[in-house]
Formats: sequence, C-alpha cells, structure tokens
Amino acid sequence: MNWLSLATNRLIWFAPTLFGLLAFVFVLSRLVPVDPAVLAAGENASAAQIEEVRQSFGFDEPLPSQFFRYVRDVARGDLGISVYTQQPIADDLLARLPATLELTIVAVLLAALIGIPLGVLSGLHRNSWLDHVLRVATVCCMALASFWIAIQLQLLFSMALNWLPLSGRIDGFPPGTVTGLVVVDAVIGGDGELLVSALAHLVLPALTLALPAAATILRFTRNSVINVIASPSVAYQTAMGLPRRVIIWKYVLRMALAATVTQLGLIFGILLTGALVVETVFDWPGLGGYAVRSILYSDYNAVMGVTLCTGALFVLLNLLVDLLQAAIDPRGAA
Repeated sequence: MNWLSLATNRLIWFAPTLFGLLAFVFVLSRLVPVDPAVLAAGENASAAQIEEVRQSFGFDEPLPSQFFRYVRDVARGDLGISVYTQQPIADDLLARLPATLELTIVAVLLAALIGIPLGVLSGLHRNSWLDHVLRVATVCCMALASFWIAIQLQLLFSMALNWLPLSGRIDGFPPGTVTGLVVVDAVIGGDGELLVSALAHLVLPALTLALPAAATILRFTRNSVINVIASPSVAYQTAMGLPRRVIIWKYVLRMALAATVTQLGLIFGILLTGALVVETVFDWPGLGGYAVRSILYSDYNAVMGVTLCTGALFVLLNLLVDLLQAAIDPRGAA
C-alpha cells in the first residue's frame, strides 16, 4: 500500500472540486433578485451612497470579472469583506469555525458511540426482539427533523427540568484561546468550572445532531455485520472450528467496521453542513448562524466563503477517511 500515492491521488481533485463548487455557488447567488449594495447601504441611503457601496464591493463589474477577481483573491488568501460585519471574511470564518468543529466532532463521537455497538448487536442478533426494537427506533430518529428534535430537547431538559442550558456556548467569559475549542482550552487552562459549563452547553445541540446520525450508523453497521457473517470467508473460519467470539472479534468486526469508517466520514460532512439549523436554534456562535445572516443580507462573498470553508473541510475529511479505511483494510487501498 502506497500511502503517499493514495493521498496524492485524492489531493489532485482538491482544487478542481473547490473551483467547481465556487462557480456553482457564485452563479446561484447572482440569480437572487436582491441588490446587496442596497442592503449594505441601508434603507435611508441615497442613490449616490448606494453606488459608492456598489463600487467599493465591486458589484458594478460584469459577472465574469467579479468571479475571476474573486478566484484570484481566494488564491491569495483574501476572501473579501463581509457586507454584514464589515470585517474580513477570513477573520469571521476563523472566529466561528472552531465552534462548529467542536459541535460536529462531539456529535460524531456520540453518534459512533451509540450507533456502532447497537448496530453490531442488531446484526449479530438478526430478527430478534432487540433487532426489531432498534430498527423501529432508527426509523423514528431518521424521520424526525433536526429543528423539531432541538425544540423538544429544549422544552424537556431546559424549560421543564432545568437540567441543561437553553442556548449559547458557555456561561461567563471563555478561557484563553489556544485551539478555539472551548472544552480543550478549558482543560489546557485547568479550569474545571468552565469545562463543566462548556460540556453542559454542548449536550443538547450535540445530541440533536447525533440522534439521526446514530440511526444511520446503526443501520449501516447492522447491514455490514450481516453481510460479513454471510460471506464465504466467515463460513470458512466457522468450518475450521474457530470459536464464535474469535470469528466475531478478529474477522467480522474488522471487515464490517471498514465500511462504517467511510460512512462516518460522510456523516461528518453532512453534520458539518446540517449544523446550520441546529446552531440557529441553540444560538450557537458557529458557521451556521453566520451563514444564515449572510444569506438574509445577500452577503455573496460571505456565503461563498462559508461554502469554500465547508467544502475544503469535506474534501480533507474524505482524504482522512480513505487513509483510515486503508489502515483497517489494506485491500481497499489498491
């Protein structure tokens, strides 16, 4: 297995993928019948002021010129100025990205901790009462909308029981920024009170994202386990007289989890973009709220900045998933 060759083959498509994504979002954003210069200038702005804003942001140029100028600036690390915040978009993204990453990472870990063990149990005890109960539960979790789950969790645990915070990321002042991940920074700073507060604020939004993802992982793991058990290699090991527990731990789990790792990578990307709604409900200061405000204000450059950031993360994450899958099952890296 050539790890360098595998990574190189995946990275070759990195720039073309992001370029195509930028072109697609740029065209869609320009189809919206709203003049962002008018929104940026304000309701009481004069025609001269609106024109000045239009020129300062380059909205007066032809669309091809706007696009190629934007691509040139992105290549130099300049994502432009946000119409809404009047700050460099790169700074806005760097300030909000850690919150989204922290929420998504915790949600994926919760989904994996819930979905993988239950999926293995469901696959090993196919058509048992446990399998039927878990299958019904997964259908219910996958059918429910994230915003509905979020509201119900808020009503129960925040409003009725008063066990967990209703919204926000932390109480009081955040710890000194080292990584931008409040939980990690609280551990580094040795502040137990802030750590407890950060974890308490994480529970509900992370659980909201994790439940549908856990249902997907459970179903996928169950099917993988069933397929591996029915494979000729497992039948051969059984015929050789190996104990069932050895077959399960040494062969079934390894072969089944190789496919689950790929599913986890896809789910991470889905949750990264799906966090938009959840962050809005819980007033989480991540990319989701920033994206919503940018869309409402027709802040084209900010919308493309968020899209570029999430797209780059998704591509890099898939590279990591391919490497992990190759480590678990080297045959897939050929």
